[in-house]
Amino acid sequence: MFFSGFSLQNEEEIFKEYRIINDVTCSGFSYGAINLVENIINGVYDTVEYKKRIDKIQLFSPAYFNDKDEKFKRMQLMFFTKDENLYSDNFIKNCGFSEDDKEKYFKLGAFNELENLLYYEWSQVKMESIVNKGIIIETYLGGRDKIINPQEALEFFRQFGDVYFIKEANHRL
Repeated sequence: MFFSGFSLQNEEEIFKEYRIINDVTCSGFSYGAINLVENIINGVYDTVEYKKRIDKIQLFSPAYFNDKDEKFKRMQLMFFTKDENLYSDNFIKNCGFSEDDKEKYFKLGAFNELENLLYYEWSQVKMESIVNKGIIIETYLGGRDKIINPQEALEFFRQFGDVYFIKEANHRL
């Protein structure tokens, strides 16, 4: 199972070099990493109806904004409200997507999705609860990421599992 990033859809093929595709591994890109973690924390995969166990999650460039202040977050939302198409174009470009990628994977995101992404609080408690379920966490970060601070994200995520820090990669890896 794959969770897409903000303003994206069906982009999982971009990560085929890194993705483990099997019945017990789930992955998410950027905002999709948040959605994946929240689904696990909220027990979506623990239900009898789901009948699936998760052994590993792969977080590709998780949307980590814990280090950003309120002003930064408000400004992002203001720019999105002012011109959502221009904001999205800049966002996709800063992620490292080409024009061809944009045509193939772009889907205009919603204000509430951007707000959730910016204000999401990655916490030790949440991540430890996943580890305590016996789920392995792999995180992939690009050293030249223009969306998040990769060094801050590295310091946080390395506490919970393996982090693959690709020095020359951007948000798209």
